[in-house]
Amino acid sequence: MFQEVSTRAGFPEMEVEVLAFWNERDIFHKSLKQREGKPPFVFYEGPPTANNLPGIHHVLARALKDLFPRYKTMRGYYVERKAGWDTHGLPVEIEVEKQLKFTGKQDIEKFGIEAFNKLCRESVFKYIDQFAQVTERMGYWVDFDQAYRTLDTTYMESVWWILKQIWDKQLLYQGFKVVPYCPRDQTPLSSHELALGYEDDIEDPSVYVKFELEDEPKTYFLAWTTTPWTLPGNVALAVGLDIPYVRVRQGDERYILARARLSVLQGEYQVEAEVDAKSLLGKRYTPLYAYLIPDKPAFYVVDADFVSVEDGTGIVHTAAAYGVDDLELCLRKGIPVRHVVDLAGRFRPEVEPFAGLFVKKADPKIIEDLTRRGLMYRAETIRHTYPFCWRCGTPLLYYALTSWFIKTTAVKDELIRNNNLVNWVPPYVGTGRMANWLETLVDWSLSRWRYWGTPLPIWICEQCDERRCVGSVAELGLTLKDDLHRPYIDRVTLPCQKCGGAMRRVTDLIDVWFDSGSMPVAQYHYPFENQELFKQRFPADFIAEGVDQTRGWFFSLLAIGTMLFDQPAFKNVIVNGTVLDKQGRKMSKSMKNSVDPMEVMSKFGADATRWYFFSAVAIGNDYRFDLSAVQDVVRRFLLILWNTYGFFANYARLDGRDPAAAAVPVPERATLDRWLLAELAVTIADVEKAMDAYDPPTAARRLEAFVLDLSTWYVRRSRRRFWKSESDVDKRSAYQTLYQVLVSLAQLLAPYMPFVSETIYQNLAAGKQGQPESVHLSDWPVVAPDWRDDELRQQMSAVRRLVATGLAARNAAAIKVRQPLRAVTIAEPPLKPELESILLEELNIKAARYRGEGGGLTLDTEISQELKLEGLARDLVRKIQELRKQSGFAVEDRIRLFYDGDGLLAEALERWRDYIATETLAVAVGRGGPPEGASTETLRIEGLDLQVSVVRVAAR
Repeated sequence: MFQEVSTRAGFPEMEVEVLAFWNERDIFHKSLKQREGKPPFVFYEGPPTANNLPGIHHVLARALKDLFPRYKTMRGYYVERKAGWDTHGLPVEIEVEKQLKFTGKQDIEKFGIEAFNKLCRESVFKYIDQFAQVTERMGYWVDFDQAYRTLDTTYMESVWWILKQIWDKQLLYQGFKVVPYCPRDQTPLSSHELALGYEDDIEDPSVYVKFELEDEPKTYFLAWTTTPWTLPGNVALAVGLDIPYVRVRQGDERYILARARLSVLQGEYQVEAEVDAKSLLGKRYTPLYAYLIPDKPAFYVVDADFVSVEDGTGIVHTAAAYGVDDLELCLRKGIPVRHVVDLAGRFRPEVEPFAGLFVKKADPKIIEDLTRRGLMYRAETIRHTYPFCWRCGTPLLYYALTSWFIKTTAVKDELIRNNNLVNWVPPYVGTGRMANWLETLVDWSLSRWRYWGTPLPIWICEQCDERRCVGSVAELGLTLKDDLHRPYIDRVTLPCQKCGGAMRRVTDLIDVWFDSGSMPVAQYHYPFENQELFKQRFPADFIAEGVDQTRGWFFSLLAIGTMLFDQPAFKNVIVNGTVLDKQGRKMSKSMKNSVDPMEVMSKFGADATRWYFFSAVAIGNDYRFDLSAVQDVVRRFLLILWNTYGFFANYARLDGRDPAAAAVPVPERATLDRWLLAELAVTIADVEKAMDAYDPPTAARRLEAFVLDLSTWYVRRSRRRFWKSESDVDKRSAYQTLYQVLVSLAQLLAPYMPFVSETIYQNLAAGKQGQPESVHLSDWPVVAPDWRDDELRQQMSAVRRLVATGLAARNAAAIKVRQPLRAVTIAEPPLKPELESILLEELNIKAARYRGEGGGLTLDTEISQELKLEGLARDLVRKIQELRKQSGFAVEDRIRLFYDGDGLLAEALERWRDYIATETLAVAVGRGGPPEGASTETLRIEGLDLQVSVVRVAAR
C-alpha cells in the first residue's frame, strides 16, 4: 500500500528524515559492500584544507564529486570514496598567526616552533566538523573513517619516498634562482602558487629613467620600469642586437633609445644619429645609487634576447637579484648580483635614503629622489596584472635566493604527452590553460622556509657537504610513532657515509601542493604497504575540482605521476567554474557577499542546490549564485516532479493498487503509455551518453525535459483514466506505466538528487517485489526492448507541433481553449485515430479535416449557441473546482452542487449537468439557495453571474 503524499512538500525537512534513514540503515557502507569484487571505478578526493568555514563553492565541487561515484556504483562498479584532508602549509599557519596576532616569522621564532606547530595541528581540525556537516547535509557520500591526512606519519613517509625517487633520477637539486617570494611569510613560492594570486587592474608606477654615460656627460640611456624599487639594485642595461637605436637631442641633453620607441619622448626632439646596437655593448654608465657596489665589473651595456620594442624604450634596466631574465643574463655575462633588499622586503641599512622601507612604499620616494637629481625623464602610473601571495595577500617580489627545485623542465615533453592523454572537461582547459602552462614550464620551486609542513628530507654533512635524500623513517632510526614535523626532525642527525661527519637536515619544508599531489601514492602508504591495492587504484578514472586547481592540484598530480610512473595520475577530470555572487563578483568575507551553504540547504534543500549547480551553466563556466535561482529549481522542477509523484501515489492508494499485479503487456497499452515508455527509453540512453561523457548539464536538462513532458503532457492527458471508477485494462495500463516510469525516474535522479529520489523510491518500490531497501542500492534502470518506438515518438512530436500551432491560432483569434470549436482543417497526411483524438481534445475541437500536404492548419472559428453553452460549462467546471479547493475538500471528496440564477450560465449548467457533475464529483445537482454549511460563491464568467454552493457528502 502506498503512503499518502502531501501536496505541500517540505524538501529540507524531508531530507533530514532521509539522512536519518541512511544513517540508521548504514546505506552508504552497504552500497560499498554490495559492489565489492566488481570492476573498480577509481575516484580521488581532492583534499580540502579545513582551516576555515566551508563556503557555497565547496558544495559545487563536492556535488560533482558525489555525482559520478553514485552513477558508476549504480552501473555496477566498485567506487572507493576515501576522504582526504590537506593539513599543512601557509593556509594553516596564517590562520594560527591571525589568532595569535602575529605579524611575521620573528613572532613565530620567539613563540617557539614546537608550540606554534602544536597550534597548527589543532587548527587543522577546528573546522572539520563543519566540513563534515556540510558534506553529510548535501548528501556527499565519502568515507571519513578511512580518510587520509597529509600530517600523518604514514602519509609523510610516502611523500619522502616519492622525493627519494625524484632525487635518484637527478631531478631534485639546489639552485640559486629568482623565484616568486612572499616578504610577509618570508618564503619562496612555486610558479603554480604564483598563478593563484594574480589580481587585475593594479595601479603601479610607470617610469622612464635616465642613466648617464660615463664618458659622455649629459648623454643618457633611457630605460623603463614599473618597479622603481629595483633601481637601487641595477647592475646593467640590456639592448637587442637586432634593434635599431637612435641618439636624439632635447635641449642640452641627449638620449639613446630604440627608434621604434620614439613615441615615449615628450616635446620636440631632433634625431642626431642612428646607433648600431653593437656599438653600445660595453659602454659604461654611472650607477643611480652607489650603495652596496659589487666588487666585480658592473654598470655597462650588454646584449639580451629578451629585449623588445613592444613597450618601454628598447633598453632594459637589469637588476640581477629581482628578475628571472635579469639573473640568467648576469650569471651568463659574469655580472654580480646586487641584493639591496632583505628577506622582509625592506631596504637594507646600507641603502641609506630608503633603509628599512618596504619596497612598495619606497617607490614614490625613489621617484621623488631621482626627479630631484634630474634622472627621472617621465613618471606616470599604469594599471596592470600583479601577483599577490595566494594566502596572505602581500604583493609578491621576484627575489634571487638559494632554494631546492624539482627539474620539471627535464620532463616537459613527457608532461605535455601525458596531459594530452587526459580527458579534460571542458576540453579547452587541457588544450588551453594547462597546455599553455606546460609550454612555459619552469622548474618547481619546492622549498618553503616555514614551520608547519612536510620537511624536505635532505641531510647535508657539516664537514664535506655530502648530501643525502632520505626516503623512509627507518633510514633515520625512527618509527611510524615518531613525529616527523619540525622541530623534532631538525634534531635528527645522520653520520656522513663519506667522511664520518655529522649530517644535519636542511630547514626547508616542501610545497604543500607536492603534499596533495602525492595522494595517489601516500593515501595507501605505498610502497611500504598496500602494493597490490595501489596498483588497482592508480591512475584515477575520475577527479573533479575548480578551475583554480588547474595549476595547483591538477598540475601536481600530473607532474608526480609523470616523474614516478611516466603516466598521468588521472584519466578524466571535470573542471568547474568559479562561484561568484549575483553581480559577478568574487565571494569573500570582506565583501560580505559569501553564502553559508547550510543556510541555503536549510531553506531550499540540498537537492535543489545540487540541481542548480548541475544544470545552471555548462561545465567550466562561472556561476552567478543567487538564492532566487535555487528557489527557481524548486518551482520549475522539484515541485513538478513531486506533484506528479503525489498524483500517482495518492490515486493508487485510494484505488488500492498493487504494483505486483499482473502487468498489461506493453504492446496492448494505450498510445500515451507506449509513447511515455518510448520517451523514457530515449531519456535513459541520453542520460547515460551524457554521463559517460562527463557532461552533467546535458543529462540534467534531458531529465528536466522528461519530467516536464511527464507532467504537462502524459499526466495531464491521462487524468481521466485514473479518475474513472471502473478498473478496466486502460486504467491498469495507466497505473502500471506511470509506476514503472516513476521508479525508473527515481533511479535516474538518484545520483543527482539523492534525497527526493530516495523518498519517492521508499514509497513506491523499497521492499516491494524484491526491490532493495534504498534507491542507492538499486541498479541503473535498464530499457526493456518493447519500450522503444521511434515511430510513435515522431508521430506524437508531430501531434504536439500541431497542437502548438492550433493554440497559437486560437490566441490570434482571441478564442480561449475552453471554448469548443466545430472543426480544424489540417494540411498534412491524416493522423491515426488515437493521435487525432489527442489533437482534437488538446485543441477542444469537434472534428478534423485533411487537405493535402504542405503543413499548417486552419480553425473554423464560427461559434454556435450550442458551442457557446459548452464553453461556458467548461468555465463553470474550472470555477467549481477552485471553490472545492478553497473549501478544503480532498481530491476524492464527493459533493452536492447547488446553483441559483438565470441566464446563459444557468442554461449552460442545465444543458451540461451530467458533464459538470462528473468533472466536479457532484452526486447531485440542484437549483435553489445554499443549504446550511455550504460554501457559496457568485461565479463571474464573461460578464455573467451565477451563485453556486457546494457541500461535502459525508463518507459512508
